[in-house]
Amino acid sequence: MQRIALIIPAFNEEKSIGNVLADIPSVVAETVVVDNNSSDGTADVARNGGATVLYEPQKGYGYACLKGIDYLSKTSRRPDIIVFMDGDYSDYPEELPKVVAPILEQGMDMVIGARVKSLREEGSMTPQQVFGNALATFLMKVLFGANYTDLGPFRAITFSALETLEMEDKTYGWTVEMQLKAIKKNLAYTEVPVRYRKRIGISKVSGTVKGSIFAGIKILGWIFKYSFK
Repeated sequence: MQRIALIIPAFNEEKSIGNVLADIPSVVAETVVVDNNSSDGTADVARNGGATVLYEPQKGYGYACLKGIDYLSKTSRRPDIIVFMDGDYSDYPEELPKVVAPILEQGMDMVIGARVKSLREEGSMTPQQVFGNALATFLMKVLFGANYTDLGPFRAITFSALETLEMEDKTYGWTVEMQLKAIKKNLAYTEVPVRYRKRIGISKVSGTVKGSIFAGIKILGWIFKYSFK
């Protein structure tokens, strides 16, 4: 049986992380919550919820993800598949088997959980998120022939494939970097539609003008960087 590990970056998610952990299906062998320098009780709630809790003082989504990957790479029982999910309860953890299924059943290397409009709760994505996703995936289709429709954070990838990507982005560009490098490495990838709801609390990225601008710049920067390679 393939061993599945889950990485959840979390920054001030005290009110939501308990809900996330409670809904994680039993197919997950280990859940790693990376406390990204929270100022609330995120770490305590996560620990009480049965997660392995790591601390990453450098703020940034990519920093947190890299921390989790480094930890899992050094464990005695390395996972075969790593799943990434947000800690704000916008994703549906119970859909994790659906996200990993193409890897287990079809031999895919990577699966993106696509937040399709028909399955999104109204108001769960801001207009700038919807526009940014559409623009980024359109550019990747035009420039690289990619078949992405979303940059959703809920995703699964085999550990062996992830290692070949040599991920490096520390902040907002993490998701698009992974998807671009998957194309360059000729990984077998697909998307599965997933539900999406309003997060608990305010987004640190799309919930602020500054966050939205910097995320947009980082995402477009990765796309144009690869278009010239």
